[in-house]
Amino acid sequence: MTASPTIARVTVHPVAYPEPNDCNATRCLTFVRVESADGAVGWGEAITQFPASTRATVELVTGLAETLIGKNPLHNIAIWNDIRNQSWWYSYRGGIANFALSAVDIALWDLKGKLLGQSLLQMIGTRNASGDIRIPVLASTHAFQPDLQLEVRRQAEYVQRGYRGVKIGLGKRGDARLGYEVERDVAFMRDLREALGPHAWIMMDRGQALSWTLDEAIRRVRAWQEHGLKWVEEPFEPWEFEHFRHLRAHAQCMIAGAEREWDYRGYNEAIASGTLDVIGCDVGRAEGITGALGVIKLVEAAGLWFNSHAWSSAINTAASIALSASTPRCLVQELKPDENPMQHELVHEPFIPENGTIAVPTQPGLGVVVDEKVINRYAL
Repeated sequence: MTASPTIARVTVHPVAYPEPNDCNATRCLTFVRVESADGAVGWGEAITQFPASTRATVELVTGLAETLIGKNPLHNIAIWNDIRNQSWWYSYRGGIANFALSAVDIALWDLKGKLLGQSLLQMIGTRNASGDIRIPVLASTHAFQPDLQLEVRRQAEYVQRGYRGVKIGLGKRGDARLGYEVERDVAFMRDLREALGPHAWIMMDRGQALSWTLDEAIRRVRAWQEHGLKWVEEPFEPWEFEHFRHLRAHAQCMIAGAEREWDYRGYNEAIASGTLDVIGCDVGRAEGITGALGVIKLVEAAGLWFNSHAWSSAINTAASIALSASTPRCLVQELKPDENPMQHELVHEPFIPENGTIAVPTQPGLGVVVDEKVINRYAL
C-alpha cells in the first residue's frame, strides 16, 4: 500500500522588484514554497504590494508553517478551512491573514496537481469539453507618459500586437495626470479610440489616488461612452453603493468593481448591491484558488462577468488563467503587456500571447517552473 503524501517543508520568500508597467515603481510580493516528503514542490503567491504588509504576511505564514508539517497536501480544502478557523480573531472580513491564506492555498493546489499528475484546470474543471482552450487577452497597464499623444501611441502598440484592447489605470505614478480633469480625460479617450480603431476594447480604471464626485464620474462616463467605452472600473470606493446606483442610471457601458474584496462575504454583498456587471477578483488576496472558486459560483449565479485580476507574478497569472477558463462567465484575461521580472524572469516559459489569446497551462499543477535564483535575486 502506497503511503499518503505529507508536507515536509514550508518556506516563505518575500521579494521587491521594479515594475515597468507601473512606471518602474517598486512592488512587493510574497511567495510560499511547500515541499512534500518525496521532494515535490508547489508554489503560491500573495500580492502584498507594500513592504509592511509583506513583512506581516511573512510572519503569518511562518507561524502557519508548523501547523502544516505532516499534513496530507491532497487534503488542501480541509487545510484551507483549518487556516480560516485558526485566523478567526484577526481575519474577520479579510486583511493580512487572507494574503497568507491565498499564498498557501495556491501552493497546495500546485503541489496537489504535481502529485496527481493533473493540471489546475483538470482539477477544477473547464468550460470547454474539448479541453483545448485559449482565452482572449487584454493589455492591463497604467498611463504615465507626460505627453498624452505618446501615451496614446503606446496603448495603440498593444492592440497592434494582438491584444483585444486596453485597460488603463488612471491617477498612477508618472506624469500623465489622467483622471484629474474631465475635459482632458475625454480628449484622451477620443484620441485613443481614433488610434485603436473601432473594434478594440477600452476600459478605464479610476485608480485609488483619485477621488471623483458623482457628477464628475457621470460626466466622464457619458462622454467616454460616445467613444465606445467597454467598462469603467471602480469609479467610486467599494462601499459607495448609492453612487454606483446613480451612475448606473447614466451608464450604457459595463461597471466593474469588487477587486478589493477579501472573501465570499464581501463579494456576496458587492454582487447583491446590483450595481456591478464585472466582478474583479485577485487570487493572490481573495483566499487563493479555493476562495476564487467560491467567488466564481456567486458570479455565475448572478449572471455577471468574472474578471481575474492578474497584476503580479507568473504564479498568479497561471492560477488566474485556469480560473478564467473554468467559467463561461469570463470575457477576457488581463495581462501586463510590458516585460517585467516577475513574469518574464521568474518562470522558465513566460506567458506570451499569440494572436490576441493566451493558452491555459496543461502541465501538472499551475503548469509553471519557478526559477528560485530569480526569487533570491529580488529577495526583500
